Amino acid sequence: MIYLADTANTKELRELFHYFPLAGVTTNPTILAAENRKLSDVLPEIIEIVGEKMLHVQMISCKAEDMLREARTYKAKYSLGDNYFAKIPVSKEGFRAMPMLKDAGINVTATAIFTQQQALVAARAGADWVAPYVNRLDNISSHGIEVVKHIVENIEHFHLNTKVLAASFKTVDQIHRVSMVGSHAATISYEILELLRSHPMTDMSLDKFEKDGQGLYDIEF
Repeated sequence: MIYLADTANTKELRELFHYFPLAGVTTNPTILAAENRKLSDVLPEIIEIVGEKMLHVQMISCKAEDMLREARTYKAKYSLGDNYFAKIPVSKEGFRAMPMLKDAGINVTATAIFTQQQALVAARAGADWVAPYVNRLDNISSHGIEVVKHIVENIEHFHLNTKVLAASFKTVDQIHRVSMVGSHAATISYEILELLRSHPMTDMSLDKFEKDGQGLYDIEF
């Protein structure tokens, strides 16, 4: 499973990209609202940070034709390549838009997925990635991990050219469990990524290594 950062905070992104093996970044209107920054302000910074890694940008348009126009605008304005994915919600107009974007040579990430069938329809519509929301399902007792598992099983069973980008996490355990059911990727907040990579026993071990090694490592480097 690969990791993406689910944030529009460029300070957090620069820190994460300094050490964490991220495969890219995802954005959406809610993430932008949390930073209180306009897309035209933050997107160039994110593009510079991401480089050749994946960039998933959510469309705000409601009609399929407008989604296509919006996705084309971003791609042309910022000279985006194959690492660019237009995030399209699984609405009626979103399902219409997906094959239109694919025909235009634009990669598609289907988002706001809450059921296995929504993911399967999006895959049939040409989505490169499908993004089920794990924690939001768990919050309504709908078993988000099980939904991810069923989506992965469908993709494998029907030999679909689509991958799962699990989203919406509140705990490291949720990420552990989606990795164990075969999710291809997870997009995760800065706070959860920090918790994921750390452990108090690791910190204790490092402290002991430093203490025990004093005066013993005498080879110059």
